[in-house]
Amino acid sequence: MRTLAITQNVTLDGAVEFLGDWFDPTADGQDEVLAELHRQDAASDATLLGRRTFCDFRGFWPARTDDATGITDYLNQVDKYVVSSTLTDPEWENSTVLSGDPVTEVAALKERPGADIVCTGSITLCHTLIAAGLVDEIRLFHHPVVQGAGRRLFPDGWSTEHLPLLDSRTFGAVTYTAHALG
Repeated sequence: MRTLAITQNVTLDGAVEFLGDWFDPTADGQDEVLAELHRQDAASDATLLGRRTFCDFRGFWPARTDDATGITDYLNQVDKYVVSSTLTDPEWENSTVLSGDPVTEVAALKERPGADIVCTGSITLCHTLIAAGLVDEIRLFHHPVVQGAGRRLFPDGWSTEHLPLLDSRTFGAVTYTAHALG
């Protein structure tokens, strides 16, 4: 069975929702963070997104011609799965709409042969997948920012006593941790 990993950027006060300008994936000075992302990309062959995040990505990444990060190239070639009950044509190469029940659709995707599936952004989808027990890893890039508001990674009422640490690294002011969830 494939690993489903959620990768998020998070503030020190636990917000994964971007309400300010504290995160810019195209900013200079992120070489070590980008190297970690590319390491994870090499172990993944699928990106899973909710409709809103997918539409945001589709509106930003595919047309970038000056992207020194490599993110555009990766996203244009990787298989993308968008969970949506309203979207019919994804309008982005290598994209598939999963229009059925998200839990059933993602469980079936995990059963297919392949490498890691990575979900990013997509807070509502992440809440659904965590609550359903489908997530195997949580990968967090902790930014030294206190936002004071914003949605959190874990759904309200969900708790666990221990998330085993799989990896931790520091990239300048950003701390990366990976935890087992499943």
